[in-house]
Amino acid sequence: MHLRMTNQREIILRELKKSRQHLTADELYDRVKKDMPRISLATVYRNLEILSGAGLIGKLEISGRQKRFDYDVTEHDHIYCTVCHKVNNLDIERQGLHAKEVKAVKGYRVTGYRLEVIGVCPACQKRKEKKEKKK
Repeated sequence: MHLRMTNQREIILRELKKSRQHLTADELYDRVKKDMPRISLATVYRNLEILSGAGLIGKLEISGRQKRFDYDVTEHDHIYCTVCHKVNNLDIERQGLHAKEVKAVKGYRVTGYRLEVIGVCPACQKRKEKKEKKK
C-alpha cells in the first residue's frame, strides 16, 4: 500500500515523535493546531487511523480508555497508571515468548501479543503520600 504523505500527516508524525509520549488524538490535536490552526479534530483522528493502519505509528487501546498513539512501532509493552491515566513504555525481557511459539487457544492463530501492566506511577504515589501526611 502506497501512502501519500500529506502536510497534515507529516505534522502529526512530527508532533507525535517530538512528544516522546503516548498521546490521545485530542492531545495531539491541541499540539498540531498550533501549526495548522484550521485543522479539525476529525482530520487528526482520520489521519491517525490511516497512519496506524499503514504501520507508521502504533495504536494503543488500554483498558477500554481513549486510544493512544505511539511513534515507536517496535514490539514493546506498556504500563498504565490507574490514577492519572499516563502510559509509559515497559522495559521487560521478551525473550522466550514469541507469537509463533504461543500455542493456539480455542482455534485462534496467534499473530502477536501485548502485555498490559497497570499500577500507580511514582508521581501519583508521591501525591497520595503527601495527602496522607497532611491528614
